[in-house]
Amino acid sequence: MTFDVGALRAQIPALRAGLAHFDGPGGTQTPAPVVAAIADALEGPLSIRGSVAPGEVNAETLVREFRRAMADLLGAEPSGVVFGRSATQLTYDFSRTLAKDWAPGDEIVVSRLDHDANIRPWMQAAQWAGAVVRWADFDPATGELPPSAVGDLLTERTRLVAVTAASNLIGTIPDIPEIARLVHHTGALLHVDGVHYAAHAFVDLAELGADLFVCSPYKFLGPHHGVLVASPDLLETLRPDKLLPSTDVVPERFELGTLPYELLAGTRAAVDLLAGFATGPAEGRRARLGAALRSIERHERELRDRVESGLAELDGVTVHSRAAERTPTLLLTFDGRDAVDAYHFLGERGVHAPAGSFYALEASRHLGLGDTGGLRVGLAPYNDQGDVERLLEGLAAFLKS
Repeated sequence: MTFDVGALRAQIPALRAGLAHFDGPGGTQTPAPVVAAIADALEGPLSIRGSVAPGEVNAETLVREFRRAMADLLGAEPSGVVFGRSATQLTYDFSRTLAKDWAPGDEIVVSRLDHDANIRPWMQAAQWAGAVVRWADFDPATGELPPSAVGDLLTERTRLVAVTAASNLIGTIPDIPEIARLVHHTGALLHVDGVHYAAHAFVDLAELGADLFVCSPYKFLGPHHGVLVASPDLLETLRPDKLLPSTDVVPERFELGTLPYELLAGTRAAVDLLAGFATGPAEGRRARLGAALRSIERHERELRDRVESGLAELDGVTVHSRAAERTPTLLLTFDGRDAVDAYHFLGERGVHAPAGSFYALEASRHLGLGDTGGLRVGLAPYNDQGDVERLLEGLAAFLKS
């Protein structure tokens, strides 16, 4: 069945301004039910979590509902859901914790396809521990990161592999289950950056084989923060630096200070909103999310196909997003023209498609684009055919200008 994009657009106040947003990889616009959930949480009694006063009970309920919602979204256990200020902060925290057990000569593997948030924290932790960093390279001609690019680097000294489930720059979706099989064969851990992937796919933690998986709700209609999911059994083995009086219970062990309960409420609302777009019979929130996200995937793929066919008719455009499996995210450069100029040109016409390397610095350099990158066209569930036609018309006018 067809995804009702009009019903979603009607719930997003920011779209009333009339812009066509292609900045989804940087963060989506916020639906009214998410805003309302945040406000409702702040308007009710709210206290430090407990079981006596109404504010304490409200806080405890918000945390519990947040964990259940994210567990349903990602195929995880609620007790394996960790809140963080951002995916970057979570990765830094866990890299420092894991590195406590690394020794000089141990090895980690990072990928040039990744956002810097899944590269630099591991490199810096490795430097602190005296571990060796090995690089997995993707093919700049195809955008592919084959499992062998990782597998060929693995040894008995490999302790961790960090790789993205989807490139935020060019959209490539590597074969994470096969990479996980290779990594686990050596006894190493696999940390997966799912920030861009979770915005466009139905995530199943067990199917992916990730030991640690991070994502950001503001990429899929929620508020600004990060989430890490892992097996509670794995989390029990990790000992982060924390305050002495703070709880040692998992997952609270990793959440430093008082949680922003209002953001947790907004995230639960975003998950419920997505589940509400399920098409066909589906019982339970996890099943509804699967049906809804598969419908959204088809919608986004149709829009991506139209963008790509329109770009093929324009002279002087290079599309760097070429992998067989990829998200609806395209990186463009222009013959003899600056992508930043295209960004400004489109912006003056109410089309927001930003330019840059978007923290995927190693990927941009590996593509031969230096630190500049290109124009990123990133689709979100609320984009429609009208948005796409405005984009293509704007790019055609830019190339003629």
